Amino acid sequence: MRALISGAGVAGPALAIALGRHGIGATVVETAEKLRTSGFAVDFRGATHKSVLTELGVLDELKAVQTHGGAMRSVDEHGREIYRLPEEFAGGEVEVRRSDLSRILYERSLADAEYRFGDSIAGLTETADGVRVDFAKGESRTFDIVIGADGLHSNVRRLAFGPERDHVKHLGYYIAGWDLPNDRGYGTTAVQYNVPGRMASVGADFRDPGTAGTLFVFRGERQDVDWRDLGRQKAMITAAFAGMRWHVPYLLDTLRDVDEMYFDSISRVRAPRWTRGRVALLGDAAWGVTLGGMGVGTGVVGAYVLAGELALAKGDHRTAFAAYERRMRSYAGRWQRGASPGQFLAPSSAALLWLRNTMFATKTVQKMMVAGTTRLAADIALPAYPTEQVSG
Repeated sequence: MRALISGAGVAGPALAIALGRHGIGATVVETAEKLRTSGFAVDFRGATHKSVLTELGVLDELKAVQTHGGAMRSVDEHGREIYRLPEEFAGGEVEVRRSDLSRILYERSLADAEYRFGDSIAGLTETADGVRVDFAKGESRTFDIVIGADGLHSNVRRLAFGPERDHVKHLGYYIAGWDLPNDRGYGTTAVQYNVPGRMASVGADFRDPGTAGTLFVFRGERQDVDWRDLGRQKAMITAAFAGMRWHVPYLLDTLRDVDEMYFDSISRVRAPRWTRGRVALLGDAAWGVTLGGMGVGTGVVGAYVLAGELALAKGDHRTAFAAYERRMRSYAGRWQRGASPGQFLAPSSAALLWLRNTMFATKTVQKMMVAGTTRLAADIALPAYPTEQVSG
């Protein structure tokens, strides 16, 4: 059996590893010319996340590069603390930079997967015995199954399930982040400053204190912004944060020298179907929410389940895809439903900002939030999938 996976971020390489455990080879196609190094820290929490990472053989490697996410502080324009969130809320049990996670999964998958960087899928045609894939570069090939693990703006979803406007809802916010020299001695505890509809945050890298990272969130109507158009993205950020106090003017000045950054709308995917014929969606392409709390962990769990169901069904994609969707729908839906990271990070009005600050300053609320996210992360029963090899 041969699988094509679109996307070399997190879910794609995780699926390549999981498929390889069952003797299923994979080709991973990625639009970018190389693994991306931008992005924020991501975390895993609870027994389910850790057991899947163990099965994939990467938990110890991730622990070796974990950022030990510190507490988060919210301050006013004079630097006076408003509230402080504990480490276990901000960083879960294992927190790593997204780039480190992607690299480790990629390296682990190389034994069973080939990668095509700088290419993309131009067309999908299902035949009696597979899916003919036309690539933007290179010759067409036929695969047994095609998996879209290519994020909120999934190309596979667009080709196989319909246009993005039918599946992705803009939640009224944008998010951006970039690295900068830590010339001002920022600590590893991230500090954020809010005004209604805008949030700016900065903190030092735990493993490289000479580097700091930003996180900017702001309200904005939906616009079509090419992720490669760095100049347009910088202009949007500069305009949105003009006149904001605290450290914002300095942080905006550093933006001029940035040649790689993370930028996206904050959106939610609503896909009525995750599978169609020999094509399936995984991770953010199926159930994503930008900055959704457990999105990365859920994507890795989904990769494990999808590969396991293919093994259990001995390669019958119809049976495997149906079981995968049944098992993951409830799990992914519990945390995705109603999630609005933009309102959480940058409440849109003074009243909502005051309410959030007041609640987060309460220890009881903090404990409830930590317990709730950990419980949701473990809220799925995973079968013991067979490890025998699957024949095509």
